[in-house]
Amino acid sequence: MGTDWDSVVSARHSAKAHKPLGLTPPETHTPSAWFLGPNAENLDIMTELIAIALGDHAKAREDYMTGDPNMVAARDPSYETTVAAMKENLRRITSELRGSIPLSSHRNQSHMYWDITMPGAAGYFAGMLFNQNNVAAEASPVTTSLEIQAARDLCTMLGYDMAATPVPWGHITCDGSVANIESMWAARNLKYQAVALARAIRVEPGLAQAQGINIRKPDGQWARLLDLTLWELLNLATDDTLSLPKRLVTEAGVDEAAVKAALDTHTIKARGAAAFDAEMLHGAVAATPAILVPATAHYSWVKAATLLGLGSHAVQPIPVDLDGRMIVAALARALDACLEQKRPVVQVVAVIGSTGESAVDPLADILALRDQFAGRGLTFALHADAAWGGYFASTLRQPATNKLTPDGEETGLDDTPEEALSDHVRDQFAVLRHADTITVDPHKSGYVPYPAGALCYRNRDMIFLIALTSPVVFHDGEAPTVGVYGIEGSKPGAAAVGVALSHITVPPDRLGYGRLLGRCVFNSKRYYAALTTLATPEDDFIVVPFQRLPSEKAHKTAAEIEAERALIRDRIVPGDNPELMARFKANPELLALFQSLGPDLTVFAYAFNFKVEGRLNRDLALLNEFNNTLFHRLSLEVPEKAGEVPTTPLFVTSSAFSPDTYGTDFVRSFAERAGVDYVAGQPVRFLISTMQNPFLTATADGNFIPTLMTVFRTTIEDVRSRIIARYDLGTEP
Repeated sequence: MGTDWDSVVSARHSAKAHKPLGLTPPETHTPSAWFLGPNAENLDIMTELIAIALGDHAKAREDYMTGDPNMVAARDPSYETTVAAMKENLRRITSELRGSIPLSSHRNQSHMYWDITMPGAAGYFAGMLFNQNNVAAEASPVTTSLEIQAARDLCTMLGYDMAATPVPWGHITCDGSVANIESMWAARNLKYQAVALARAIRVEPGLAQAQGINIRKPDGQWARLLDLTLWELLNLATDDTLSLPKRLVTEAGVDEAAVKAALDTHTIKARGAAAFDAEMLHGAVAATPAILVPATAHYSWVKAATLLGLGSHAVQPIPVDLDGRMIVAALARALDACLEQKRPVVQVVAVIGSTGESAVDPLADILALRDQFAGRGLTFALHADAAWGGYFASTLRQPATNKLTPDGEETGLDDTPEEALSDHVRDQFAVLRHADTITVDPHKSGYVPYPAGALCYRNRDMIFLIALTSPVVFHDGEAPTVGVYGIEGSKPGAAAVGVALSHITVPPDRLGYGRLLGRCVFNSKRYYAALTTLATPEDDFIVVPFQRLPSEKAHKTAAEIEAERALIRDRIVPGDNPELMARFKANPELLALFQSLGPDLTVFAYAFNFKVEGRLNRDLALLNEFNNTLFHRLSLEVPEKAGEVPTTPLFVTSSAFSPDTYGTDFVRSFAERAGVDYVAGQPVRFLISTMQNPFLTATADGNFIPTLMTVFRTTIEDVRSRIIARYDLGTEP
């Protein structure tokens, strides 16, 4: 017999499960105290934190049932041999781990990771020792509460109001892919919920008294639920659909048990997609619903559609502009087509920080479009995939009243200015709270250990569409068990402890994560300025940033573009931060130029091309080989030598603009900017640097970016020479 989750939820539903644990934020917030550091400079602090975690855990073991016996009466003769072997094997593993990519190094500019916070690591270590499984509160009473608190922090950071109605809700997942899949799962079930309930009211005697219940249509008009067409049932507003089960009880007087039985019998979750389509849709609407995503969307969306049985063709990519942002007019055309074809739209996805381009989609315009199409009778769930960008919302969040402001002026490692997000990005974060679901990954820009993704819901009732428990929406408050609501079963309580402890030390507001990520934005602009202007007209290579210079976006002349590049090279690139800030103070126009540079967030895409005897290479295949070779020289796929720390001087990653994904015009535009003749159907390779290091321009020795630029220049010169020699280009040796 299966577990009666309704009884579990009801029995364990208590205020105690959500009582704060009394954690208090520090009186001041100093970023250099949050990390172990590239040279393990805070090793003494980290050692003490781990010792506290281990010691307190051991004391908890000792204090429980103090009269209980030890494992064995005495250590047998093989004990020391076993311990020695265990130590030796651990040393062998740690020796091998020396060959890992040094993620915390200033030279790591590759993927969406850098160092992890010390409280995040120590919290994970402490939670791991207790080995709590957050699938059920009875297995994890403390870490479940910490997960709920961490998720509340995330909801608040993203803009959801925890005191609002409907009540938001969130939970920790293993990663953003699982969160994205869960969001589509919930959106798919939401799309067909009203159809199932209308059917149940018609055929179930226990629901007969609800036959007169009315519901509001998206145009604001009220109508009897049973009078709606199938298309209208598929296009009710999210909150109105979610409120139906509760209204059947509170307004129509239906017994809760009857509502539960109806949902357990008639929903798509209960019947399965094929049976539901055959029995309730009858081919009256397009068989394949649509999921509309930007061309930059993560591959997890196609994975989600195939897992749910919708098929990969259900995912329809929407073109992006030359800044990598979804083209709203193209989305409108796709929605028009769905409306004309009577094709249900399950979900529209906006990406808040794409992995290759760091682009933030125009969420505000997409929300306006959602309202417009609702008035025309087409609705959909709106998801914000902020796996990378979500924590940047902290730069806009005011601290709670009980948190103190930073103390005085900072020096040394903390002497890094912060840079505000662009107006475009700020505008999108301002409306993030209107998205139905949001993915955010603490293990990305939250600087905590893997695995730690998260999914946040604007309306908590949406979780019951996918839960293994029936939608008990008739009780106030939150049920303490979280594992029944997501895709995962067993899940580490350690992840929740790591996120929660990191949040209390580095609050997800402008004093904590906002400061870290504001500094990363500043550093990314300095990095962009340096790399974009690395090549002078006399050099034998060029740099082609995906994110165009302001003069390029304004379609200015080649001479004006080169003049702007020279201004950046001469006035923004040189010197340490205090020197640059002095220039900004003396020249506000220079500051405005600096603020307009670079990506929406902190992922920088770019390509290199080379010259032969002063002439720019025009062969796309050679351009791709050049950048691919640079990638392999500046990355590490297998350890260089067993037990040795890598010697790679800089780490980047790479990708390609494919016409199948981005469209021919998009790819041709980038190829032409790189100076090559575009070949139809071919991709264009590029490199990616991710700025997650808040200290890069203000290390103990000052600005470290010039060191990285020297690595680029040396590597480019060597790879260029080898390609010229390999293909016998020109007269150079």
